[in-house]
Amino acid sequence: MWKMKSKQYHLSGDNQLTMPLACVSVLLLLAACQAQPLSEPHTGEEQLLEDEDTVDISTRILSSNNQSDTFLLEGDLRNAMKCWYNSCLWPKSSDGLVYIPYIVNSEFNSYETRVISSALSSFHGPTCIRFVPRQTQNDYISVENQSGCFSALGRQGGRQVLSLNRGGCVYAGIVEHEFNHALGFQHEQTRSDRDQYVRINWANMDPTMAYNFYKSDTNNLNTPYDYGSIMHYGRTAFSNNGRETITPLSSSPVDIGQRQALSSWDIKRINMLYSC
Repeated sequence: MWKMKSKQYHLSGDNQLTMPLACVSVLLLLAACQAQPLSEPHTGEEQLLEDEDTVDISTRILSSNNQSDTFLLEGDLRNAMKCWYNSCLWPKSSDGLVYIPYIVNSEFNSYETRVISSALSSFHGPTCIRFVPRQTQNDYISVENQSGCFSALGRQGGRQVLSLNRGGCVYAGIVEHEFNHALGFQHEQTRSDRDQYVRINWANMDPTMAYNFYKSDTNNLNTPYDYGSIMHYGRTAFSNNGRETITPLSSSPVDIGQRQALSSWDIKRINMLYSC
């Protein structure tokens, strides 16, 4: 059998440390494997999960869109024309469902793609909307990693860009918000009858941003104003001093700017607009 001789390593003073060289190597290797950094950076997935419920939709969208080079109405709309004679609605199939083709750009990683897919599936149960991977359809939504979170209003024809910037837009609530624009829905606080339900505090915003709060000639589908809509911006949207730009006039406390999911009225309106 082979025998390994020991070498002596002298410390200062009278102490001596005797250890086989092979053991020294093994111990150093174990120490390197077991060593942990004092703080580990978040992975993208952990950060998304941690941040999901900390910021309202409008704050996140507007923060992401601050550096956008695209002209946007109301913060995240590429157009805000009224849909005449339902011209911007997606067509209904003979089986009563509305199939909307989409593609997701390859820049998104597998987790981000799952977030998008999961958010789109939330439309499938309670409505007749079905977002499906594009095959050869001419009209489709192209989900891209552009500068900000934005969408066109309704079906535009051809390739239709819907941006979800990877740095701040890939959250379930934002995905639902932007795709609801693509279905043809505008922001709740720009409804034609909004002045009965919210007060717009013009003094708390930059005058150059005031156009984002102009009322629109909306099709309200004879439904009540919905403070809980995923299409409603938060209290400080476009604020230049941290104070409220949107104040609910409800007699009881209400939250606006929720970021969790489509509200019950959001779902009912989709079903009404598309005759589900």
